[in-house]
Order: sequence, then C-alpha cells, then structure tokens
Amino acid sequence: MGAFVGLLLGAGLLLIWRSGPRAPQRKPTATRTWRQRLQEQLTQAGIEGVTPAQLITVSIVLFVLAFLAMAVVSRTWSIALAFALFAGYGPLGLVRYRRRQRGVELRELWPEVVDNLASGVRAGLSLPEALTQVGVRGPEALRRPFQRFGEDYRATGRFAECLDRLKEGLADPVGDRIVESLRMAREVGGTDLGRLLRTLSAFLREDARTRAELETRQGWSVNAARMALVAPWALLGLLSLRPEAVAAYNTATGALVLAFGGGISLIAYRVMIRIGRLPEEQRVLR
Repeated sequence: MGAFVGLLLGAGLLLIWRSGPRAPQRKPTATRTWRQRLQEQLTQAGIEGVTPAQLITVSIVLFVLAFLAMAVVSRTWSIALAFALFAGYGPLGLVRYRRRQRGVELRELWPEVVDNLASGVRAGLSLPEALTQVGVRGPEALRRPFQRFGEDYRATGRFAECLDRLKEGLADPVGDRIVESLRMAREVGGTDLGRLLRTLSAFLREDARTRAELETRQGWSVNAARMALVAPWALLGLLSLRPEAVAAYNTATGALVLAFGGGISLIAYRVMIRIGRLPEEQRVLR
C-alpha cells in the first residue's frame, strides 16, 4: 500500500512539473550558404545565365592565369600572388558593381511599376491580374519576374506562394516593400488599395529623388578614395615590368610588406563601400 501511495505521489509531482511554465523553444535560424548568397547577388545584378559554381570556376581560372603571367613578367612570387588575388576577385567585384548599378537603374522604374498596378486596379482588374499585366506593359527591365508570376499563378492559383516567388525573383529591397504592401492589402481587404498604391508611388519618387541627391554629393569622395586605393598597385604593376626593380619583394620582408599593404587596402575598400552606401541601404543589407 505504501509503495502504491508513493507511486501516485511521484506521478502527481511529475504531472505538476510537466504542466508548469517552460521557456519557449527557439526556432533555429536558417543560415544561408555561400551558394545562396552568391545566387542572390547574381539575381540582383540581373545575371540569369551564370550559376555560382560557374562564377567561382571563372575566378579560379583567372587567378591561375594571372599568377602565371605575373610570375613570368616580374619573376617575383609575392607580386604574382597579389595580382592573382585581384584577378580572382574580379568576377565577384564585377557582379557586385553590376548589382549596385542595377539598383540605381531600378530605383527610377519602381514608381512606374506601382502606377501600372494602380491603373490596373482602377480599371477593375484583380490584384493577381494587375501584377500579371506589369509583365506585359511594365518597364522592360522588370517584366520577366512579373511574367513568371503570371505563369505560376495560372498554373497553381496560389497567390501567397506566387508572391513569395516573385519576391525572390525581384531580389530588391524596394520590390520587397511593394510585395509586402500588396500582401497586406490582399489579406486585410478593403477598398483603399488604389489610394495605397498612389501613396506608395509618391513615396518611391521622393525617395529616389533624395537618394540621387545624396549619391551626387558623395560621388566625388568615393571616386577619390577609389583612385587612392588603385594608384599604389598600378604603380607596382608598372614596376613589375622591370624585374630588377622589384627583386626585393622576393624576400620574406618584401612579402610581409605586400601582405600589410593588401590588408590596409582591404580595410580601406570596406570603409569606402560603407561610406558609399546610404543609411537605409546599410540597414537593408545587414
């Protein structure tokens, strides 16, 4: 009898403990792989025919070719390695440069996209039909993602999932803002969608105007920093044409000097990129 009472007491205490408040379990945060990040950069740059693996392959090939060429010209392994690193980074740097340029180009086109959506809604089209029409009448640079949205919606009829794929295809902070505004309007409902789109269009135009003014003011300082960053390495490349002038870099001390200069250049490049970005862009990219 005593054992049975003890068993009941233990079971009761276990049930009380199990029913008590417990700390909520955190969902593991999904970390993106380097392939996903690189694919996103390619999408933002508008490069659809190149995969991350192909981009890395081109970088490796350029690294090897540049190393061999500079080793033959300068006969200095440290200088050859430095310029090979620059050549290997070239494709990725070009993708990032194209991404920034395309962001500036699209910034002027987003108000037109919102105007097309507002016109379609005002003409009596549903929101999915208005988004599909952007793929036909919208700006040329943005038609393809909206055409894919129309194809997906006709195939599945699931607006939320198609909107998610449209967001991934656009891969643009302004596009994300528009997509989420449309999602909220679709879920909440109401008759204020036209007014919402007109307000969003006016906001995007004002935002583009402000950004253009700030970039114009910052342009001279960023260009000066780029020239200051490139000049020492360009001079070193010219000196490499005369192997006797760079023979000192074949020593351990010379290699250490080049490594220190490369580290300083990398830090200066990162600072220059941060200065060139606007505050809102920094928050989005974080």
